[in-house]
Amino acid sequence: MTNNLPECPVEIALLMIGEKWKFLILRELIRSHGKALRFSELKSGINNISDKMLSKNLKIMENAGLISRRVFAQVPPKVEYSLTELGTTLTPVLRSLFEWGTMYKQYVENKNEKENENE
Repeated sequence: MTNNLPECPVEIALLMIGEKWKFLILRELIRSHGKALRFSELKSGINNISDKMLSKNLKIMENAGLISRRVFAQVPPKVEYSLTELGTTLTPVLRSLFEWGTMYKQYVENKNEKENENE
């Protein structure tokens, strides 16, 4: 994958994290404040994600170096996921998106209030 990266850095970033599920997986791992999460913990924090989609995205993100996967040799098997050092560098990106989303939500609410006042 790294041999065929686009020239544009924005395009590279979107390639790595641009899908909805990847952002939400990152959100859950950032919220854990460094605590590794099991598959079921990740799934419970992300609305409407299927096991297949979560598994697929975790593998992609692991291959990209954003998350690490730790397998414990026990029965039943236990697997935990955490952010890598590289993945942790995405925290400010998600924080900025959170702040923008909060601002936009307030904008929409204010706009709706004004429209309701004018009726």
